[in-house]
Amino acid sequence: MSEKIETYISAEALQKRVRQLGEEITKDYAGNDKNLLLIAILKGSVVFLSDLMRNIDCQLAIDFMVTSSYGSDTVSSGNVKIVKDLDVNVSKYDLLIVEDILDSGKTLSKVIEILKTRQPKSLKVCALLDKPERRQAPVELDYRGFEIPDEFVVGYGLDYDERYRNLPYIGNLFLSPEQNDK
Repeated sequence: MSEKIETYISAEALQKRVRQLGEEITKDYAGNDKNLLLIAILKGSVVFLSDLMRNIDCQLAIDFMVTSSYGSDTVSSGNVKIVKDLDVNVSKYDLLIVEDILDSGKTLSKVIEILKTRQPKSLKVCALLDKPERRQAPVELDYRGFEIPDEFVVGYGLDYDERYRNLPYIGNLFLSPEQNDK
């Protein structure tokens, strides 16, 4: 197995952009009439969520969802199964879904649809990375960290076969020809 990783977004650039996103979100959710609940879609978004919430200067709560739409395939089926649901009733909250990466949008569009039926006060989406050329479902981002091309990236929570999540930067992962054929 031969893998190569090249830095695509540095740790410094990530932290700068996360601070900026935190400032934008703080401004948008300031005030006594807001009741912010950050919802992380696990596992990939946990690093981003941790840094983002430390850069938001207003009251907030957090909760987590785990979804599955891949089964044994490497491409999303679009059939979303909630593996771990939220622990709170969202009807009294302004929801902000926090995602690591938005590509096809199939899973996220279903999650949004499910959460809207629960009648939150409001619902917005924040993604660290956006791959618009891969979009197959109509998902609009309210907060975007970086727009990236259709390349395979790892680090800062993103993985390849559960590896590389702990990298402090986003890197392009290049696999050997044998690995690409899998």
